[in-house]
Amino acid sequence: SSYSGTEGGQCVEVAWVKSSYSGTEGGQCVEIAAGTHAVLVRDSKAVPGPVIRVSRDAWAGFIGR
Repeated sequence: SSYSGTEGGQCVEVAWVKSSYSGTEGGQCVEIAAGTHAVLVRDSKAVPGPVIRVSRDAWAGFIGR
């Protein structure tokens, strides 16, 4: 789970997808997951590391859609 609240029962599973631009050489890899209200972004080489959370509107603007 990428989110667990303190109230219990608030776990939300997300499906992480690796960027098609990441290549197969094991270099710079970015993964995203679309949540209900936000898009999550992380480094695939640092899965337990930080996750950037942006609104769906901000993500759409970032990718030009």
